[in-house]
Amino acid sequence: MSSTLPVVNRKGLPRIALSSVASRPLPDTVSRIGASLCLPCLLCFLWLAQRAAARTQDSPVKAQQSPSFTTPVSAVQANASSASAKDAAEPGEPLAPDPALAPARLLLQQGKLSEAEAATRNFLLAHADSAEAHFLLGFILFREIGEKWREAGKAQEATLPYSDGSGIGSLAEFRDAKARESLAEFTAGARYHAASAFDLKIVALDYLLLKHNMDADRWLTQSVQLNSRDAQAWYYLGRTKYSTGQFREAIEAFEQCLKLEPRNVEAENNVGLSYEALQRPDEAIQAFENAIAWQTESSAKDPEPFIEIAHLYLNENQPEKAVPYLSQSIAISPNVSKAHEELGKAYSLLHRLSEAQAELEKAIVLTPQAPNLHCLLAAVYSKQGLEEKAKAESDRCAALSGTHSTS
Repeated sequence: MSSTLPVVNRKGLPRIALSSVASRPLPDTVSRIGASLCLPCLLCFLWLAQRAAARTQDSPVKAQQSPSFTTPVSAVQANASSASAKDAAEPGEPLAPDPALAPARLLLQQGKLSEAEAATRNFLLAHADSAEAHFLLGFILFREIGEKWREAGKAQEATLPYSDGSGIGSLAEFRDAKARESLAEFTAGARYHAASAFDLKIVALDYLLLKHNMDADRWLTQSVQLNSRDAQAWYYLGRTKYSTGQFREAIEAFEQCLKLEPRNVEAENNVGLSYEALQRPDEAIQAFENAIAWQTESSAKDPEPFIEIAHLYLNENQPEKAVPYLSQSIAISPNVSKAHEELGKAYSLLHRLSEAQAELEKAIVLTPQAPNLHCLLAAVYSKQGLEEKAKAESDRCAALSGTHSTS
């Protein structure tokens, strides 16, 4: 792995400076909300999916070699034979929970992350060779990123999953610093004991947060090799494969996730995105329809499959089919700018210009700094003969995109 650390999603996931991702250009689907690994999606996992004893409930299966989470690998190999490495059991043996770490684990269970971090660091002062403590601290630091994001996003919970995680200033700096720190702890622990499938998954998610998709792919692959029953690891492996243009491999990973969680809406939605990227629209539509149908009886629906199937219909020049899906997505979650944008496009193609104007204006209220929205609205104003408004929006588009208006 590189010494710096990342994630992707059509919705948007995490990052750090990474080596090259994919050499071939990715289709439009990658830039949309659902398919690339989204930072907020991963962070939703951090503060929603992971609970109490997540680390202690992990499968005891271990890696065959102590992995290094930095480059070069020799850093771990050079320390693996340390005489003080009391945790250095055989590679396939589980790490027996240390009772002395029980207070820290309990604090983690209770969501008291800063106290859990302090307790674990205090333990490490006297037991620097404890692999379990290093791994635990790495996981706590990872969880702290999600907690920080959750606190910052309370006022915009409806739109947070549809953000790419950029433009968040100090929050992004906090995320990257904590992810690096978490990786350092996993590297330290690996000097004394092989990492488990769960630990490797968290390492991969740290790399996703740092936008190092290739490194994330590597460790997620090893994680599912050690524990093929982890639906979440398969899901994020699929997202990582998608983000690097490996669409067939992405489908395979999502299908493994679906075997373990047969009605996982997000996994099926990403199957649709992958088929769309492969220019197989019929299969993509079927997957999106599946994801929509699985939510029929659910009180909390995900608007994303509705938006994605509508986007596909727009690309197929069938705006009349897109409108009902976009209307449903807005009924589910009114504050998703992307839905209003797509509906504005559909209405424009159908020559329902006043409705297109209204939707694009709503999208701009939600994401005022998106230059493409101002360009789209300028075109709609122009079609209605509102040249002064069209000029203003065109100028705004040019200013935000760093170009010069030609209006």
